[in-house]
Amino acid sequence: MSGEANELVEARQRAGSSGARARLIALEGIDGSGKGTQADRLVERLRKSGLGATLISFPRYEATFFGRLVGSFLNGKFGSLNEVHPMLVSLLFAGDRFESSAMLQTALATSDVVVLDRYVASNVAHQGAKRAGAERDALCRSIEHVEYDLFSMPRPESVILLDLSVDWAQELVAQKAARKYTDRAADIQEADAAYLAGVRELYLELAAREPNWTVIRCEQGGSLRSIDAIAEEIWQLVGGPGETLR
Repeated sequence: MSGEANELVEARQRAGSSGARARLIALEGIDGSGKGTQADRLVERLRKSGLGATLISFPRYEATFFGRLVGSFLNGKFGSLNEVHPMLVSLLFAGDRFESSAMLQTALATSDVVVLDRYVASNVAHQGAKRAGAERDALCRSIEHVEYDLFSMPRPESVILLDLSVDWAQELVAQKAARKYTDRAADIQEADAAYLAGVRELYLELAAREPNWTVIRCEQGGSLRSIDAIAEEIWQLVGGPGETLR
């Protein structure tokens, strides 16, 4: 184990003796931005460093009642993207996390780091993008109130936004293997370029005003950066020199 990894493990052991909670890190970004891939990479590297790392991906399509409803919505079974009020849609995603709260709390109590592939900010960005101005601001506040205040979901210590243009995102979505929750090549969110552009814009607004957010650009000079390069940048933020992971 490297000297750096030893320092991280020793810091965790010191924190563990005081009953401190694990670090909670959320990866966010529009569909196709590579959140799942990078979350897997990060958890693998944390574990190789000797730390207990848990990955939870939302929505949990097959694991919760609300997760299955989310899948139905994204598959168009409740209507088109704009036929269901975004506040009602947000309750499906929030309900999925609420059903998963005991699992998340257990992970926080038994791990060093918990990595989330999508979290509350995803709900805010995806639903808030359907409205504008004061109505959007009120909607975003309401979603956070439900998730954090009413459902008592823990707030992440760090949020990492993987920023990617819509053109690239849709191209990468088209390359995905078939998914259980939808029988479409792209679900109703992934297929709407204008909608995804609005989601990306709101994500960047959130990142600009929230101090615990960091934006990682997934493109350089019009080309995609490599998975390895992005993974290394995330590691430097999360587990690089000077980080204690607590």
